Amino acid sequence: MTAVRAPLDEAALRADILGGPVWRSVDVVDETGSTNSDLVARANSGAPIAGAVLIAEHQTAGRGRQGRSWSAAKYAQITMSMAIDTGGVPTDAWGWLPLAAGVAIVDTVRPLGVDAGLKWPNDVLAGGGKLAGILAEVAAEQRAVVVGIGLNVSLTGDEVGVAGVTSLTDLGVAAPDRHQLVVALLSELGRRVDAWRRAGGADADLVADYRARSMTFGKPVRAILPGDQEIVGIARDVDDQGRLSIDSDGRTATVAAGDIVHLRPTDG
Repeated sequence: MTAVRAPLDEAALRADILGGPVWRSVDVVDETGSTNSDLVARANSGAPIAGAVLIAEHQTAGRGRQGRSWSAAKYAQITMSMAIDTGGVPTDAWGWLPLAAGVAIVDTVRPLGVDAGLKWPNDVLAGGGKLAGILAEVAAEQRAVVVGIGLNVSLTGDEVGVAGVTSLTDLGVAAPDRHQLVVALLSELGRRVDAWRRAGGADADLVADYRARSMTFGKPVRAILPGDQEIVGIARDVDDQGRLSIDSDGRTATVAAGDIVHLRPTDG
């Protein structure tokens, strides 16, 4: 199925997104290396970034976990970063922001008929493939968290040379509208961030909704940790900081960061 790939209208996006309590600016650039890096650099220069949304039509040096790089075809994704004002929320609750972004993505695509779910900590899966990825970074100077999202709209695995990639068009969504997707996604995430701020961390609805959308809980997993360490066990839950709890060898291990591999029951 071939999707029409067309540029976004910055003025129309601003009209549909701005005015609420969370998002304060929207900018669309034709090309950049990394929207996350751009917002962090903006913060380091002293420019205020809280509430900023930066969207790139083509991102040439996007970054995933552990510094992995990738590039995508123009107009085939939604690649954007949002600078979230932590609003006095304790730092140990900031880990919930990328998880909230994952919930917002799932809740944006499900009305399109896409049965998506979440793989802790940063992947949205659907139809056996990766539909979206999330990367969060702290702009410490301004106590802001920059959350980057890459959602595959019409991108194919061949275009990025990566196996296991899927997109909305691959999943049967006819002519997905990137403008509508951006507006819906920022509306969902803005609502979650506003509630997170008011609660001073993860509110009960966010925790329950994350659990309901998780594809990791209850599964055997391998957690690959910094320093080439690993933990194998059953993923059980997330704690109040958004960390993953794994039952392993009769103990509960808490993982704050790492790559998670979903294992088949026979895998070791």
